[in-house]
Amino acid sequence: MKLATVEQMREMDRQAIEKLGIAEEVLMENAAHAAVSLLQNVFGIRDRTFVIFCGIGNNGGDGLAVARLIKSAGGRAKVFLTASPKKYSGAAKINYDILCNLDADVQLLSRAHEARGDVLAADVVVDAIFGTGLDRDVRGLAAEVIALVNACGRPVVSLDIPSGISGNSGQVMGAAVRATHTVTFGLPKLGNLLYPGYEYCGALSVTHISFPPSLYQENSLMVETNGTVAPLPPRPAQAYKSSMGDVLFIAGGANYFGAPYFSAMSFLKSGGGYARLAAPASIIPFVAQSGREIVYLPQRETALFSLSLKAKPDLLALAEKADMVVMGPGLSLQEETTKLIRELAAVISRPLLIDGDGLTAIAERPEILLKRKAETILTPHAGEMARLARKTVACVNADKIGVLREAAKKLNATVVFKGPHSLIGLTDGRVYVNLSGNPGMATAGSGDVLTGCIAAMHGLGLTPPLATRKGVFLHGCAGDFAAAQKGQDGITATDILEHLPLALKNDREGAAEERRYEPPVLL
Repeated sequence: MKLATVEQMREMDRQAIEKLGIAEEVLMENAAHAAVSLLQNVFGIRDRTFVIFCGIGNNGGDGLAVARLIKSAGGRAKVFLTASPKKYSGAAKINYDILCNLDADVQLLSRAHEARGDVLAADVVVDAIFGTGLDRDVRGLAAEVIALVNACGRPVVSLDIPSGISGNSGQVMGAAVRATHTVTFGLPKLGNLLYPGYEYCGALSVTHISFPPSLYQENSLMVETNGTVAPLPPRPAQAYKSSMGDVLFIAGGANYFGAPYFSAMSFLKSGGGYARLAAPASIIPFVAQSGREIVYLPQRETALFSLSLKAKPDLLALAEKADMVVMGPGLSLQEETTKLIRELAAVISRPLLIDGDGLTAIAERPEILLKRKAETILTPHAGEMARLARKTVACVNADKIGVLREAAKKLNATVVFKGPHSLIGLTDGRVYVNLSGNPGMATAGSGDVLTGCIAAMHGLGLTPPLATRKGVFLHGCAGDFAAAQKGQDGITATDILEHLPLALKNDREGAAEERRYEPPVLL
């Protein structure tokens, strides 16, 4: 499903009204009908009491239309305005005038506490205070109303986006409604799916409000959910281990025995054929105790048991024989080792996935990636992305998609911005928002499992960009299966690893189809 920025959504509205002749009143009516359909299906309407908070823009107009439809369906609707109705215009004013003609219960608020009794007596609260165009922090009466709504203990349905959430970044603009349900119009906005906005939305639904597919499937909309990734290629009856991917893992160092194990073992657990682990000679006996299926390639090491620069010729020779190289998990940040990483990254001729300590080493001289002719995949978390982008973590989190796009283009790499709803950025500007996974996956080693899963998808026959998308999705599915079995608390990288075969099995059978992670569409 495509996602839209606030500006793109405004342009879609303009095209629908000016070029297609779909009147603004029709769009608002369709939005209200979808919201009321959700209210009916989830809560019922007849003989129920609804409190609707309406702002002055079109979001408030949507709320006014919802109030009218509630009344027509036999429900009780009390409307509180957070600003003077004299500011209404267009379709919003039309709906306000209709409510006045119906002698509806509409009250202009001066203080939030005036609505407290009605809110506590309501079955459902509808939030139509601000839409997606909010461009400043919430203050004053609106902030008081949001605090009242959040404290009332009643179900809350937000229209388009919870009031106070940025439509583009998902950030909280001073204060924000915590909804139990959100109905978003046209397409989901970025803020509906980026954290923390996604969490504030509650259960998210979408309605296209009668937009034709030519609008909401437009090629210029370059952000979408990571759904409907290419299917996994079938495993040939005459497959052999090297035909299912032969990957070299350059990983491990003193005190980092788990990272090389999880990355190489997850490759095998995800269907990969041949995992070769090049690691400092001293640590291999420890890793081998857990990963007996991995092929070990002991390498020369420093006095501190990290990879030595002297290992470079052997590593390059091994890389030439591989289908893909994974470099970075647990390598350590010893000066000699980071120099080795940078020199290898510049000259390895195979597709290269860089993770963990490899990313920190590359961040010192990211321009060396531009020398590469084969494709590159980077998998940074927020801190690593900040180092790559030369920005603060706060700046990176405030504009995740913009920073990701810039990094993918500047570094000529497919980039996974890891975190809740990981983002995958491609070199052509496309960005995919992944919806599989859960908070229990925030655990040591989870990222190492992801690197092996991505490498396995390439070994199974997917191109590096598709392998990255598929690997991120299946890694999240494995985490979801682990959480379903054990609960989110206490999930370890081993739990995710052990559920990878089930994730692939369900994907092949269609039981874990990507679209089930997307917001449902209300007609």
